[in-house]
Amino acid sequence: MKNPKIKLIYDKLYSAFGPQHWWPGDSPFEVIVGAILTQNTAWKNVSVSIQNLKNNKVLTPRELYDLPLEKLGSLIRSSGYYNLKAKRLNNFLNILFSGYEGDLGKMLDQEGKTLRNVLLDISGIGPETADSIMLYAGGKLSFVVDAYTRRIFSRHKLIEEGLPYDELKHFIEKNLPGNLKLYNEYHALIVRTGKEFCSNKDPKCSLCPIREI
Repeated sequence: MKNPKIKLIYDKLYSAFGPQHWWPGDSPFEVIVGAILTQNTAWKNVSVSIQNLKNNKVLTPRELYDLPLEKLGSLIRSSGYYNLKAKRLNNFLNILFSGYEGDLGKMLDQEGKTLRNVLLDISGIGPETADSIMLYAGGKLSFVVDAYTRRIFSRHKLIEEGLPYDELKHFIEKNLPGNLKLYNEYHALIVRTGKEFCSNKDPKCSLCPIREI
C-alpha cells in the first residue's frame, strides 16, 4: 500500500536543508573504504584514517591489497576496531582481485541484485554497508537503511520498530520514484535529521522540519 508520507518527508527535509553533497570521497574506491571504516564510528574519525591512507599513497586497490594487515591497521587506527576493519577491507580486496582481477569498474558494473549478493557474501559487509557501496560508489538504486531511518520512521508511526532490514528497505523504495539523486539525498538528509533533531535520548521534536507530518 502506497504511503505518500515517505516522499513528503523527503520533500520537507530537502526544502529545509538543501543538497548534502554525499558521499564524501574523491573516487568510488574511496567511498567503499569509507563505507567499511564508518561502521560503529563517527565520520570525523574515518576522515582521519582516509587522510592517513592518502598521505601514505596507498588509497588504491592494488596498494591496499599489497599492504600488510598490521600496517593497514595502524593507518586506520582512528576508525576504531582497526584490526577488525583492516580484515574487512582485506576481505573486500580479496574478492575484488580473485573475482574481478582488481578491476573495481568490472565489479560495480554488475546488475544491482547480483552486486548486492556479492557484497553481502563478503565477511564484515552487512546490508547497510552493501547498500551504501551500491548507491554511493556504484550508482545503483539501492536505498540505505540505518538506525536513524528506523528511529525517524517508527516515531512517525510509519513502521514497526523491529521491521527486518530488507522489508524496511522495500517499503521505502516502493514509496519513492526510482531516482538516483533522490535516493542519494534522502539517506544523507535522514542522517542529518537524526543527528540534529531525532536523537535517541533527547529528541528536539518541536524544532524538527518534519514535526507536522
